[in-house]
Amino acid sequence: MNAPDPRAPAPVAPLRDAPMTTILPVRDLERARRFYADALGLHAVGARPDGKYLFRTAGGALLALFPKPEGTKAEHTAASFQVGDIAAAIAALKARGVTFHDYDLPGFRTVGHVCVLGSEKAAWFSDPEGNILCLHEEVAGAPPPQGAT
Repeated sequence: MNAPDPRAPAPVAPLRDAPMTTILPVRDLERARRFYADALGLHAVGARPDGKYLFRTAGGALLALFPKPEGTKAEHTAASFQVGDIAAAIAALKARGVTFHDYDLPGFRTVGHVCVLGSEKAAWFSDPEGNILCLHEEVAGAPPPQGAT
């Protein structure tokens, strides 16, 4: 096997600068669209020819609602939104009708809907389709995530 040529250009990382879209399956597109626009306040981009409905988030990321009549059942966080003040974000979303989950498990307990996980605080809620969503706030003094700019 030949050693790589040190003069050769570095391989291209095709996804490093690629925009990212989170795709969430929904049974009732109109109900989900209202939730993301009205309750969460996301910026609607609009419907696509393939049936998806797009929202743009800060930094240019896209969230796509994809109609799937049978739905899905994920038991993990599908998307997380970084906020500067989690308590204020929770209060604002609750005022818009969002209901937060509370947990009291060994090693995993929420207080005021918030769980501290190492370098961040987090709170979870679900959309009307059952997709689990999260708010997270970096804890003051914690180093930024590796690779963050």
